[in-house]
Amino acid sequence: MGKDISKTGGTSDKGAVTPSSSSQKEVDAFVRNLAAVPSAGKGASRGRLIFAMDATASREPSWDHACHLQAEMFQETSALGGLDVQLVYFRGFRECRASQWVSSSDELVEKMVKVRCAGGLTQLNRVLRHAHKEAEKQQVNALVYVGDAFEEAVDRVSDTAGRLGLMGLRCFMFHEGTDPVAGRAFRQVAALSGGAYCSFDAGSAQQLRDLLSAVAVYAAGGRPALEDFGKRRGGAVPQLTHQVK
Repeated sequence: MGKDISKTGGTSDKGAVTPSSSSQKEVDAFVRNLAAVPSAGKGASRGRLIFAMDATASREPSWDHACHLQAEMFQETSALGGLDVQLVYFRGFRECRASQWVSSSDELVEKMVKVRCAGGLTQLNRVLRHAHKEAEKQQVNALVYVGDAFEEAVDRVSDTAGRLGLMGLRCFMFHEGTDPVAGRAFRQVAALSGGAYCSFDAGSAQQLRDLLSAVAVYAAGGRPALEDFGKRRGGAVPQLTHQVK
């Protein structure tokens, strides 16, 4: 059902993300399409992407819509290849759980069930520390984070983000809403890791879909693939291309 990352070595934070409940149909569609993203090309190693989401209560109003949107985000590139993906969620009281790395939609469906938002504080630093540990074991090309709030010590989170940047793990921070505290923190994480920050709202489904697809392309094919995708897609995608180091 996913490992409790609070109980693994290399992180001082406690807690884990538990998959629980949205629309089963939407979640199933999400996990079936998540693994089907572009590869880096014939003979190249597969990209690795950590997909992390804030599942605390503040995101509940948009959760079902987000699940549906994320189910669609990789569809247009599904015929191009594959990507290894790990899902990470946090919610409730110090709950944070990560799935195993999976390379097929069937494996992803098997490991993920419904997701229900639950009240709690943000746990971004725990997510970043977990990503650091995963990258120490094997290269991780990118981390996507979708959230709307930030309730942690910014210095600690910034330090972890900088460590990820030194490892070449870029953080793509997608900010739902307009909370200024979250905006400042997410921008800092993106900059320190060499990644990118973009904001969106509930009405910008196409924008978020394009941005998430762009990160999948980057994780699988690197900056050249991202630049090519940006030229073809336009819209919000160049916001990522111009920021990534």
